[in-house]
Amino acid sequence: MKVVVVGAGYAGTFAANRVAKKVKGAEVTVVNARPEFVERIRLHQQVAGTATVATPLTGMLRPGIAVRIGSVEKIGDGTVVLDDGESLAFDHLFLAVGSTVRALPGTVPVGTWEGARQARAELAALPGGSTVTVVGGGATGVETATEVAEARPDLRVRIVAPAVADCLSGGARRRALAALDRLRVETVDDGVTEAADGMVRLRSGRELDSDLTLWGIVAGVPDLAARSGLEVDADGRAVVDAYLRSVTDPRIFAVGDCAGVAGARFGCQTAAPQAQAAVDALARLAEGREPEPYDLRYVARCVSLGRKDAVAQFTHPDDSLKDSHLKGFTAVAFKRMVFTGTRYITRKAVSA
Repeated sequence: MKVVVVGAGYAGTFAANRVAKKVKGAEVTVVNARPEFVERIRLHQQVAGTATVATPLTGMLRPGIAVRIGSVEKIGDGTVVLDDGESLAFDHLFLAVGSTVRALPGTVPVGTWEGARQARAELAALPGGSTVTVVGGGATGVETATEVAEARPDLRVRIVAPAVADCLSGGARRRALAALDRLRVETVDDGVTEAADGMVRLRSGRELDSDLTLWGIVAGVPDLAARSGLEVDADGRAVVDAYLRSVTDPRIFAVGDCAGVAGARFGCQTAAPQAQAAVDALARLAEGREPEPYDLRYVARCVSLGRKDAVAQFTHPDDSLKDSHLKGFTAVAFKRMVFTGTRYITRKAVSA
């Protein structure tokens, strides 16, 4: 059985390792645009220069898994067409291209590896007293703003969003806002419409000076599924059945951010469980058994607030927020466990 995995983030790397582990006789090939595995949930550390978050992909994959560096132009009828014109045949394919960033011109996107590297270099070159603007009030924006503010206290840091830290609620959100205030991050409740020539223009019409503007919003998915003729939802995610198979082509499983699962949000809590469910479904089918449907479940939302603080708000399985949360050292330890645990699970392909 020839299995191709397109994308080597959390979902793709986990899927490749689990196929090699659980599907007897499978020949696994991973296609990825770069030779590194990037810990996307730690990109804010890459930006601030507090860590390097890329590992050679070969060190994350089980022996025997082939790696092809390149981009996929199209998937169709059992064939993957690469950007260099070559093609790979498959019996089954895992589409794991993740999510993407649509940054405003004049900003640097921190939600991609390339953007994070650029942001790190530009940030390091800024003299003291410069102003850094982070656009986006979700986890990516808050983590970036606090990490930069803690690492570079000589800079003026602001975060701009219609609602900052609105991925949290109650005491957890108040904790995040207090951390921003403690780190002297200016909070601007507005949106950004333009970024150019050392300034940002807000929806209200105000203009603010900005020596470096970082785009901290992750939204949308690559158009590979749509480009390949697979049915997609309104957000461009591949429409799947209960077993995470494309409703257009059951040979194709979609996992992670690019899978059209109702109620799913972008993140590693989506990636590994979906990859596990999809691979286990394939393994059961290969053995002539009935697969089990994927069951969407969440546990918590964790947000780093610099290296010394964090908040983790627990959720119901449907991702609705509970009142209970962790803070301070306990939350930092919990977040660190998420980092290390996710990496371990992805590499070992153990139950997520």
